[in-house]
Amino acid sequence: MTTIAKRKSAIHLLRAGKSTAAVAEELEMSKRWVRKWRSRFQAHGWEGLQDASKRPHHLAHQLKEEQRQAILQARSELEAEAASGQGLKYIGGQAVRTRLKEKGVEPLPSRATIERVLRKAGMTRPCSCDKEPETKYPRLNATQPQEHIQVDIVPHYLKGGAQVACFNAIDVVSRFPTGAAYAQRRSEDAATFLMRVWTELGIPRYTQVDNESCFIGGFTHRYVLGKVVRLALHVGTELVFSPVRHPKSNGFVERFHQDYNLHVWENTYLANRSIVQQQAEYFFKRYRQRPQSRLNELSPATVHGQPYRVPPSDLHPLPTRRPLHAGTVHFICKVLADKTISVLNVSWSVPKATVGQGVWSTLVIRKSGAKLLIFDNAPDASQRTLLGSHAFPLSESVSASSEKLGG
Repeated sequence: MTTIAKRKSAIHLLRAGKSTAAVAEELEMSKRWVRKWRSRFQAHGWEGLQDASKRPHHLAHQLKEEQRQAILQARSELEAEAASGQGLKYIGGQAVRTRLKEKGVEPLPSRATIERVLRKAGMTRPCSCDKEPETKYPRLNATQPQEHIQVDIVPHYLKGGAQVACFNAIDVVSRFPTGAAYAQRRSEDAATFLMRVWTELGIPRYTQVDNESCFIGGFTHRYVLGKVVRLALHVGTELVFSPVRHPKSNGFVERFHQDYNLHVWENTYLANRSIVQQQAEYFFKRYRQRPQSRLNELSPATVHGQPYRVPPSDLHPLPTRRPLHAGTVHFICKVLADKTISVLNVSWSVPKATVGQGVWSTLVIRKSGAKLLIFDNAPDASQRTLLGSHAFPLSESVSASSEKLGG
């Protein structure tokens, strides 16, 4: 047994309830030795079991003023970008650390150090003047695996500063995940990733994404039905767009990002996307097989089972516009001050709704035409009220539904 392994064994035995004397006897070491490594573990965790010469000492006291200023500047930049709509919604310690890595700050402070600096500077307290009453949005309540999958993107930076877009997806019932890193976040990348998701996890009834341009088709053209929308209609899943700037609505995948960041990216310098994917695949494999208390001590793989409906192997992103198929697309929205909602860059009147109310809009596309229906609740709710109905103009013919594609 190596020296480090013996120290770890001592901690395992102590945490199992054995006395210092019993551990010393079993490992053939002195009681003083056992007490020493117990103290190191209590003070520093598993890293404390390394030889003292290899552990950093008094990091908090060695933080240079230049590092502290860089932390505060990075946080301020992220806040400004988020407020202006130019950046993503991440401004916490991990996002600051990613920005510092992008800038080449060395040595790179830990997330705990960054958060301590932000707290001391008063930059973690929300500004009360920016607070608005929280909108309660309708949400799905899936009860079976392969019914509802959430998809989102988390940004990271490779060693050297190149940005990668890390697409992640997770089944909200089974917690079965997958992911892939792309150089960009184009609609082609989003479509390619979704085909990967549906192949590995199965085509669910609902596939939920956020309002990034690569998913929704852009923010310029009215009535736009982009590549991802057309692909979802083709395979027969109902695409659901989360509310603008409301990550809680995509909460399952947002929470998964934290595990992904911790196990794939934290304290690691990854040189290229191939290495990122290798690291991620190892994490996904372990995560899928790990029993979870919220799954009654079953693993995501066990709960999820085999995909029962997948896209055909010859389905690929098309260089030209995909034909429009009959189907359904959903948009979770907030009612604005003029009692309208914005869907596909068009304002739609909802006179029966309340200003600030969260509503569920459904675009129903049939060969006979299309309608936008606005409800107060999600499709799987026991009760829901129709708040508005509008004809949706189509400039092309509609092909038959693809609900039975692949299964």
